[in-house]
Amino acid sequence: MRDRFKADICVTPISAFVAVYLETYGCQMNVNDTEIAWAILQKNGYTRTKEVDEADVILLVTCSVREKAEQAIWNRLQHLKALKARRQQDRLPLRIGILGCMAERLKEEILHREKLVDIVAGPDAYRDLPRLLAVAESGQQAANVLLSLDETYADILPVQTSAGGTTAFVSIMRGCDNMCSYCIVPFTRGRERSRPIASILQEVKMLSDQGVKEVTLLGQNVNSFRDMSEVQFQSAAAPVLSRGFSTVYKAKPGGLRFAHLLDQVSRIDPEMRIRFTSPHPKDFPDEVLQLIQERHNICKQLHLPAQSGSTRVLEAMRRGYTREAYLELVHHVRDSIPGVSLSSDFIVGFCGETEEDHQQTVSLLRKVRYNVGFLFAYSMRQKTRAYHRLQDDVPADVKQRRLQELIAVFREEAARANEAMVGQSQMVLVEGPSKRSASELCGRNDGNIKVIFPDAEIKDAAGCKALVRAQPGDYVLVKVTSASSQTLKGVPLCRTTLACSTA
Repeated sequence: MRDRFKADICVTPISAFVAVYLETYGCQMNVNDTEIAWAILQKNGYTRTKEVDEADVILLVTCSVREKAEQAIWNRLQHLKALKARRQQDRLPLRIGILGCMAERLKEEILHREKLVDIVAGPDAYRDLPRLLAVAESGQQAANVLLSLDETYADILPVQTSAGGTTAFVSIMRGCDNMCSYCIVPFTRGRERSRPIASILQEVKMLSDQGVKEVTLLGQNVNSFRDMSEVQFQSAAAPVLSRGFSTVYKAKPGGLRFAHLLDQVSRIDPEMRIRFTSPHPKDFPDEVLQLIQERHNICKQLHLPAQSGSTRVLEAMRRGYTREAYLELVHHVRDSIPGVSLSSDFIVGFCGETEEDHQQTVSLLRKVRYNVGFLFAYSMRQKTRAYHRLQDDVPADVKQRRLQELIAVFREEAARANEAMVGQSQMVLVEGPSKRSASELCGRNDGNIKVIFPDAEIKDAAGCKALVRAQPGDYVLVKVTSASSQTLKGVPLCRTTLACSTA
């Protein structure tokens, strides 16, 4: 099936100069999927517009992880309904497509609700977009939501769409095998499969040549990466899980692992920062932590999704660890990578969560003191184990109260963590002007925390005698003067390089 799609990718476009408008919702993987979908369409002769009113085709790349994410799409479709009706009156047909996780989960409902949507394509069906659009042009609805065991789009170089080209996402694997009881991802994105390392290195090298200064390696479970494409590594032993962690599946021997990939990617360009997301806490062997500590261009920042601070809730979630094991990992990470910045995900009000369970999560937030947090009220998803086995029994008002309590505690602790940086010098990758003031620049430090500083003339550490103004893609040493829970502010000291900062 996959080979047939590859052979069909260069079909004749439905007509010349068909303008496509792409709109992305949800996670970084969807941003990357948008770039993959556009690369396929561009190769088939489509043009792209940034104005929805100019589009012949509107494609929404969707998220299904929470009910709120899906409701945003239904609301958007109501807005597009009026636009499509006007086009029909003017005899200028408009095709609307739903791509991604929501397409995978709700294909039938999407196609039949008001007959508004013309095409539906799941995350593994983007190669089929030209055919689907050709079918839609004939007046029929078209859908492909087949999940694949091997599709990684390794041979498709995404067309980068991020402003300024300073940062980029690189997908290294797709799908997830963890089967956490609350999570829809295994059902919308399928089983884990990893890209061949050679294709990843080719893409990162291309981005480096284009001047990109930061790459984030992406995957639903990014640090369980396992490239089985090279025969000589297919019998390698499975790596050891983090201490006190387990999985619902058997250990998978063979393949080149995440530590090898991270090592190779970090060698491509010493002036390119490397991040990765989203990992699972179980997959942090010592060689990965040691590599992060040793390489100056691998960011000293880790995302450690806890989801809950209660062992009882973690067991119901099928996370594969206890509160104690998670805290032991946090201590080990901080011992291995001094000064590391930590972020996490938390779900509030999961099935059966008591007030005592909630307070356990509150205490975990205080104990760890994360720099960045992503906190959400639980939203039950069909097909998940929780949907079939558990009761969504925490009232909505209780969920919201607990969520607000967690947010308040997180902000309090994050502010304290960030205030510890006041007086320190931070290496900042400039992204562009601050949204609030044209006289200030905005960037992020190694820990992925936003840093705001004046757009002023500064020295150049490379030895240039003339003063310079920092541009997007420059590294600037900034002395932090104040901090909040989400932002650092400071004064720029000089333009510099990653190599200079570690010399």
